[in-house]
Amino acid sequence: MSEPGEPRATQIDTRVVHAGLEPDPTYGSVIPPIHQTSTFVQPAPGEFVEDYDYARSANPTRTALERALGELEGGEAAAFASGMAATHALLTAVLDAGDHLVLPLDLYGGTYRLVDKVLARFGLAYDLVDQTDVEALRAALRPETRLVWVETPTNPLLNEVDIAAVSAAAEGRNVVVDNTFATPIVQRPLELGATAVVHSTTKYLGGHSDVVGGVTVTADPLLSERIRFVQNSVGAVPGPFDCFLVHRGIRTLALRVARHTENGRAVSEWLRGAPEVEDVRWPGFGGMVSFRHPDAVGLVGRTELFSLAESLGGVESLIEVPQAMTHQSVEDSAAAVPADLVRLSCGIEAPADLIADLGRALDG
Repeated sequence: MSEPGEPRATQIDTRVVHAGLEPDPTYGSVIPPIHQTSTFVQPAPGEFVEDYDYARSANPTRTALERALGELEGGEAAAFASGMAATHALLTAVLDAGDHLVLPLDLYGGTYRLVDKVLARFGLAYDLVDQTDVEALRAALRPETRLVWVETPTNPLLNEVDIAAVSAAAEGRNVVVDNTFATPIVQRPLELGATAVVHSTTKYLGGHSDVVGGVTVTADPLLSERIRFVQNSVGAVPGPFDCFLVHRGIRTLALRVARHTENGRAVSEWLRGAPEVEDVRWPGFGGMVSFRHPDAVGLVGRTELFSLAESLGGVESLIEVPQAMTHQSVEDSAAAVPADLVRLSCGIEAPADLIADLGRALDG
C-alpha cells in the first residue's frame, strides 16, 4: 500500500477517485468513517493517538481530505472552513506589517476586501497589476514585496495568467495561485513554479453547492508549518461532515470538469452570435463564461435553468451580475467591474437546454 500523500496512479482521472482514501482499519469500509467528535481520549496526560487530541487541531476525517488535496496538487494541504479563511491563513503566514504584495487587477472581490479593508489596517501595502503583462508585474515589485497573488483564470473577466512567467519574474518571492476556477484537473501551479495554491473547495472541488470550505497547498515545509500554526491558532477549520462532503465531491471531479467544459464551450460559442451580446469570454476549459449585455440586470432575472445566485462550480448552472453581487467590494477601485458584465457558471445539464434558457432570457 502506498504511503499517505504518495500518488497511487499517474493519471489525474484515477487519482481523484482514490486520493486520500484508506480503508477503515476496524471494519474495512471502503469510505473512511466521519469522526464527528470534538475531542479524543488520551492514553496518558499529554499523550495521544497520532495527531488527535482536540478536533480544532486535527481530525481523521479532515486528515483524509487534506491528504487527498495534497496529493492532487503536489504538496502538503491544510483545510479551512472557507476559501477566505484559507486565503487569510496563507497571507498571515507569509506577510508581516510593512510588507508589500501584488494583487491581480481583476480579482475576486472577497480577496480584495480582505487585503484592502482588513490587512491594510495592520501595515500591509499592495498594488493592483495586470499580471498578463509580465513587465508591468516586474515594475510593481519592490524590495519589500514578499508575495505575488495570482488568479488564473481571473474572476470575473476570465483572463489567463502565465504562472511560470510570473514565478520567474517574481525572482524568489512567494507566488500564490488561486486555482479555484481551473482545478488540478486543468493546471497544477506548484509544478509551474508557484509557492502555494489556494482553493475555495466550495466550488468545483466540492461540486454540489452543499458545503463551504477552503484549502491551501504548498510543497515548502516551513511555509506548511506556518500555515498549520495559523490554522490551529485561529481555528477556522471545517467540521468533519464538511470534509466528508468535499472529499466525496472530489471523486467525480474529472467527470464533472469534462461536462462543465463541454457546456462552457457550447454556451460561449452560441453567445458569440447572440444579439446585443459582446465580449464573450471562456478560457477553453471549465464552465465559467462571461459576457456583456446592456440589460444585464434584466437578463439575469429572466433565466430559469440558470439560477440567480452567487458562487460557482456546482452541478447546477448559476448566473450573476458581479458588479452588484460578488464584486461590490471592488467598487471605486482600479479593479471595479463593468455594470453590464454577466458571469455564468455552466453546470452539467444538457447544453441545448442551457442555450434555450439563455435564448428565452435574451428575447425578453
